[in-house]
Amino acid sequence: MKNVLSFLFESLQLKRVKRSGWWIAKVKDPETVAEHSFGATITGYMLAKKENVDEEKVIKMCMLQDFPEARLNDLHKVGHRYIDFRKHETEAFTEQVQNLDPDMRDEMSALFNEYQEQKTPEAIVARDADLLECLIQAKEYIDSGYKDAENWLKNSGPLLRTKTAKKIFEQLRSTDSNIWWRGLKKVDR
Repeated sequence: MKNVLSFLFESLQLKRVKRSGWWIAKVKDPETVAEHSFGATITGYMLAKKENVDEEKVIKMCMLQDFPEARLNDLHKVGHRYIDFRKHETEAFTEQVQNLDPDMRDEMSALFNEYQEQKTPEAIVARDADLLECLIQAKEYIDSGYKDAENWLKNSGPLLRTKTAKKIFEQLRSTDSNIWWRGLKKVDR
């Protein structure tokens, strides 16, 4: 149980790791990796249902794919230009799970590797969930006045591969991020 607890404590580090790409867009207090992972997991579930793939597998991939950032931190795409981050993520993840029970370690490793390889429908959906969550966050930042977040829509939108994610992205571009609460506010007279 000590190894499981250690793994769980390490996972909590993701609540403090800021998504560094948003600093480039001048966002003062960007979301954390944990917040992004939560959003990607919800998005992954919805995409998996719409794309008719194994939603449990997609959810697990979404939860695990950024886990190495607990050790490596988040590195924005300008940094990726100079550092082979994927290689180091794989090394870190292997070390992160090495002391877990073999059944957990093996399942997590298989899911992480499948996500990295991007060859199965579930891995493709999980990656689209990761990208789409980031695009939704970009739209919120744009609507909050961070115009440089527009760059994410221009560069990441074309990377989406599933029909559902592409449809959501097209709708996202013309939708106010405040749509969810409009009409819900109770106003007393």
